[in-house]
Parts: sequence; structure tokens; C-alpha cells
Amino acid sequence: MPKASDLKCGMVVEVNDEPYAVKSIDVRNPSSRGASTLYKVRFNHLKTKQKRDETLKGDDFLKDLDCEKANLQFSYQDGDSYTFMNLDTYDQYTVDAEDIEEQIKYLSEGLDSLVGILLEEALVAIELPATISLKIVDTAPGLKGASASARTKPATLTTGLEVQVPEYIDNEEVIKINTSTGKFMSRA
Repeated sequence: MPKASDLKCGMVVEVNDEPYAVKSIDVRNPSSRGASTLYKVRFNHLKTKQKRDETLKGDDFLKDLDCEKANLQFSYQDGDSYTFMNLDTYDQYTVDAEDIEEQIKYLSEGLDSLVGILLEEALVAIELPATISLKIVDTAPGLKGASASARTKPATLTTGLEVQVPEYIDNEEVIKINTSTGKFMSRA
């Protein structure tokens, strides 16, 4: 049973005996003393696609949904559909862009180590690995004397994701991104 503080985008939980996927999480730290951290979570119903907003405390427990998990690889995009392949059975699953809109910016062709959530033999959500490596396609030229703790600059990656990177990073470099925060970690 995961706590609200352990939730990540793409996780599937049960809310009021119904299956929901976590779409987005907004963490609020109240300024008053003794106040607990609040998590404003947007859920999408897995079958009806209805949205549901909940505000949870960090130590609130949610019920895990009993569903099948599969190791997936991202195969290709066709319009608004994304196709994944099960690495164990070689079955193909197609998902609409709106179902995985928060994870799309991290998907590159051939990306494996994805976990697919299957409900009644249909792919309903994906969980990303903790870190992924992507190539920089556009950023300002690197500065030779820049230190690792100095200023940052924006960089656009192959998937269109834009992140802040240290000034010493150049175009065409491959970097690691934390998928839960969307921030630069290191060179790959």
C-alpha cells in the first residue's frame, strides 16, 4: 500500500474501489509550523477516463490495484497513438497520447525498462524508469571555465523536452534526466 508521498505519475491505485492512474502531483509545503506536506493529485479513471482531484497528506495510504505488470519497450508513434512491445511475450499494445501525456516527453524509440500496467489484457498506464538518457539537440555553446555548481542554461532534448543544464554542457551530449522531477542529473 503506497503512501501519498510515494506516488509517481503513471502509478495505478484504487480510490473508492475504482481503478485510477496518477496523472500529476503537485506538492504543497505549508508555511505554518507543524503543518504536514500536502499532495494535490490528479487521477484519471482507467475505464471511463474521468478526472478526479484529491488532496492527500504525505502519510495517507492508498490501496494498490491488483493488476498485471509487464516489461515493455517503446516501439513507435503513429499520429496520436503510441505502440509498446511486451519484452517477454512480444505482444504489442497501443495507447492514446492523452492517456500518457505526462510521460510522452521522456519516450524515445527503443526505450526499454518501462513497466506497463495491464488491466483486462489492455495497457492502461506506463511507469517510467527512475532515470533516462537523452541527447541534447539545441543549447547555447558550452563555456570552458564554467563550474558544475554555477549558472544553468536551457537545453532542448531529442524528444522536445526542455531542461536546465550547467553551462559546461554542449550540443550533441547525452545527459541523464530524473523522470520524477524532470531535472538534469549528470552526463550519461
